[in-house]
Amino acid sequence: MINLLIAEDQAMLLTALASILDLEEDIQVLHRSADGQDALKFILSEQGHSIDIVLTDIEMPKLTGLELAQKIQQEKPKIKTIILTTFSRAGYLRRAMDASVKGYLLKDSPSSELLIAIRKIAKGGRVIAPELMQDAWIENDPLTDNERKALRLAKDGATSEQIAEQLHLSSGTVRNYLSSASSKLNAKNRIEAARIAHQNGWL
Repeated sequence: MINLLIAEDQAMLLTALASILDLEEDIQVLHRSADGQDALKFILSEQGHSIDIVLTDIEMPKLTGLELAQKIQQEKPKIKTIILTTFSRAGYLRRAMDASVKGYLLKDSPSSELLIAIRKIAKGGRVIAPELMQDAWIENDPLTDNERKALRLAKDGATSEQIAEQLHLSSGTVRNYLSSASSKLNAKNRIEAARIAHQNGWL
């Protein structure tokens, strides 16, 4: 039996995915999470030791799918992660590969492809949507983790002071991160930098 955890913030899609997968005789959905933080909490709990594969979206509240994949790699490396997303950005795929993600599929793929991928990955394989491979290594992500975190909060409208409070940094340090990110992306300001980074899958 392949034991799954599904992390997806769209309630209807989460229910549909769980229903489809639970119909399979060799697949069992152990837990559903509406955000990355809930998924991580379950994975690190006593019940989490039974999970074989985590199927996660990228853009979720509290903890993104890519951040979740990084945490899994650090804390529970035996658990395999599959990203299922609408975003075909090369930057996302690069970061997923860096986090040892075993599968990267697009949500418009047929359910039969998802089932094939789950079974292949459970046996130690890797599955990447073929249309993504060509662009995956064209452009390097220029941002550091701290610049990325600061930009993500700036994209949501947070001030330097609010970002500093959330990241437990000084306002000056945050302004340096935002300035550095803007410079790297040839952006006029933090908002434009956040937009460019988001379009490239670097946030």
